[in-house]
Amino acid sequence: MDYKYFMNEALAEAKKAFEADEVPIGAVIVLDGAIIGRGHNLRNSKKNSLFHAEIIAINEACNFVGDWRLEGCTMYVTVEPCPMCAGAIIQSRIDEVVFGVLNPKAGCGGSILNILNEGRFNHQTKIVKDILIDECALLMQSFFKKMRGKI
Repeated sequence: MDYKYFMNEALAEAKKAFEADEVPIGAVIVLDGAIIGRGHNLRNSKKNSLFHAEIIAINEACNFVGDWRLEGCTMYVTVEPCPMCAGAIIQSRIDEVVFGVLNPKAGCGGSILNILNEGRFNHQTKIVKDILIDECALLMQSFFKKMRGKI
């Protein structure tokens, strides 16, 4: 599996969020080597806390496959998922999550909690981390520097 190729696709989504003054997180969902869902943060634009990149990508992927189950899928996301997104990943039965940087303030793929591998749930997902970590981190750092300049 070419983790870098698909993480670059997630980074392209994150850059869309950056340009819209949203926290630059992007996600893609892959099934059988094809992207079936894309998303980037839209919380501020939509004025809705549910519009995280992962949730948008899950919604698109579910529409594509015609089911809530996304078994056999891999999600690529630029930043470690938060509790809401990690829960949605488990609920949708995604097999693997590949992310760029850790999220020390809200990460639930190992930073604060590891919802993705919690054995008491009926589904766990494989985690691959640190893919294009420098690129993902630089985008986040650039965003927060840009936002501080606007204050």
